[in-house]
Amino acid sequence: MNVPNAGGPLNARSLRARTSMSPETRLHLAAHPFAYPLMRLLARLGPVVRVPGLGVVVNDAATARRVLMDGRFRKDGPGSPGDLWTPVLGPSVLLNMEGEPHAALRAKLAPLFTPSSVAALVADVLAEPLEELRVRLAKGDTVDLVDEMRLLAGAVICRAVGLGEVSAARARRLFADGERVVSMVSLRTRRLSPRQAAVAREVLDGIGDIAQAAYDAGDPATVMGRMRELGLSAAEARGAAGAFFLTGTETVATFVPRLVALLHDHDISDVDLDRAIEEAMRVTTPTPVMLRSVARPVRVGRVLASPGDRVVIVTHNCARAYGPFDPSRPHPPELRRLWFGAGPHFCIGYPLALAEIRAVARVVLERPVEVVSRRAARGVLLPTYERLLVRAA
Repeated sequence: MNVPNAGGPLNARSLRARTSMSPETRLHLAAHPFAYPLMRLLARLGPVVRVPGLGVVVNDAATARRVLMDGRFRKDGPGSPGDLWTPVLGPSVLLNMEGEPHAALRAKLAPLFTPSSVAALVADVLAEPLEELRVRLAKGDTVDLVDEMRLLAGAVICRAVGLGEVSAARARRLFADGERVVSMVSLRTRRLSPRQAAVAREVLDGIGDIAQAAYDAGDPATVMGRMRELGLSAAEARGAAGAFFLTGTETVATFVPRLVALLHDHDISDVDLDRAIEEAMRVTTPTPVMLRSVARPVRVGRVLASPGDRVVIVTHNCARAYGPFDPSRPHPPELRRLWFGAGPHFCIGYPLALAEIRAVARVVLERPVEVVSRRAARGVLLPTYERLLVRAA
């Protein structure tokens, strides 16, 4: 694509030539060799721009937040997440709901995600594997942090969907199942193909069966038992388990290695952990793109959007506009945690993700660590490392 006064065409090769090719840029290009250069090109076109065949593109954080807070932009219309996930998850999960039904289901689920609830869950599930990780790092062992995060994130999601104590192999297998489904989606995907939808349903039906059994057992010590106690129907519990499974593994598992790599690459060893996490979230942008469908005529910046128009919030562009990685710099109000959404659809699982990230990062960063070796992952939705070997410095 050529844009007047934009400095010529931008593609993976020219992006490499025009940047210092930071490890983060390499991750993005490995994951999305064509879509990522296009995404960065869109940032140069202005805060809001209509792109034929794509939709109304938002590159500005303040505008993005206004869209996410406005009920005229929906998750259940054409071109929205509903198009993607309703065929495999059904019509009643938070990912594809709006209005009163969405608010009612969210209210039922909210008690499961209080800071105290998720802290107890994470402490219970991860106590043993994190102690083993601590010992290995203290001994000077080289650790593949990517593989460790698959184990840890898999163990937490196993417990969340209704499994009790599981082996490391079972946790990794469950994580791999989720990865298989999520990897079907690219930044350009509007709908899953019939074959992809069938594979996704097969995986998610298995998760639903696990959740259903835990729900029927009704043990309030389990997440599914708590759902039953809180008044969720069996169908709502199954749908919630599927949504947790899709969204609750990749974000945490991909983020922690990138956090550690960012601190290493910027030679930062003494930093407030929460500020480092927030700033690394901005740079890595766990949700690089968000989709909405326009319900009725509305102006987005200077662009008039019509019913049925697709709004593409390029969260990555919104976040990266605030400069390179710098944990000492506070985030302005319009940017704060934008990558987890805003308003009624702010990620309900954010406290759980943060609890997992803090728990692992505290162990890994107890002492300075160095990155020994790394390799970027290809063919993934969220840019990540295929391997990141670390050891105590």
